Amino acid sequence: MKRSVCAILVVSFLLTGLSVRAQDEDPIRVDSSIVRLNVGVVDARGRPVIDLDRSNFEIYEDGVRQQITRFEPTAAPFSVVIMLDMSGSTLGFRQVIRQSAMRFIDALSPSDRVAVVEFYDKINLRNDFTTDRGTIFNSINVANGRGKTDFYRALNFALDKLAKERSRRKAIIALTDGVDTNAKDLDRAILERVKDSDVAGALKPEANQKLNEILNRADQQGVTVYPLALPTGDPDKLADPTERQKEMFSAARARLKIIAQRTGGTLNTINRLEEMGRLYAEVAADLRTLYTIEYQPANDKRDGKWRAIRIDVRNPDLISRTRQGYFAK
Repeated sequence: MKRSVCAILVVSFLLTGLSVRAQDEDPIRVDSSIVRLNVGVVDARGRPVIDLDRSNFEIYEDGVRQQITRFEPTAAPFSVVIMLDMSGSTLGFRQVIRQSAMRFIDALSPSDRVAVVEFYDKINLRNDFTTDRGTIFNSINVANGRGKTDFYRALNFALDKLAKERSRRKAIIALTDGVDTNAKDLDRAILERVKDSDVAGALKPEANQKLNEILNRADQQGVTVYPLALPTGDPDKLADPTERQKEMFSAARARLKIIAQRTGGTLNTINRLEEMGRLYAEVAADLRTLYTIEYQPANDKRDGKWRAIRIDVRNPDLISRTRQGYFAK
């Protein structure tokens, strides 16, 4: 009898454990029927305007005015993933990376939650979202690694983490050369089938499947991405490159620009390493001037077609910036 009871308890425990594990591994679902926009507004001289309210904005999708369902002022906190490229190409200037990233953290609002992710062959969460600056600084200080650049997989990992932040405002700051190893291998395979005379312009950066999966996920969550492009990925800084190398590096840099434009961020190109800290600080300052606006599209068809977004500010002297649209999937 005792053995039967024990057996039942063991089975019950195992089933409970499986149930809990299944719940933990359930995919995070984002309500794709809501469109979230991070919006920057400046005056005619380019100075940020941070004192507007909901009544100052009008949103249009494919020319049709939409009803604003949620509005967050510029002071509302963000959840930010800071991604640090620890692949072999960054070995020579790790200290500059660490110092610059810490400067970025110093410039954020104290209520912003920050997660630190390092990536190379592996993707490591150095710390989950926290406002504890000591924890964040330590994560940046111990970030390390070497190997290939698994950039797109790391972006997907960052989006997974942000999905758990639910309705908070979201951003990713990605320090990288942008030369994703898997994308580069695919580009090389394409170029192997191209004649030497046809190499220039042979790659279509926007056609990469992994890139488009990431863009669609960022659309659904309303995540703004700011790539900080390291000089090691600049096609103009390659030493005696072949035409095929230049084409592959140009495609990688073009994809960083696509990510920034599609998500409403900016591509910050680091030409000299001493610029890194300043550019980080500028991104932090930009985050603190963004409004967040949500609406539920009047057109509820999920037909995969492009929906163009326009935001008007009632004051015609002010200029707004946000992502240009999304694919309704």
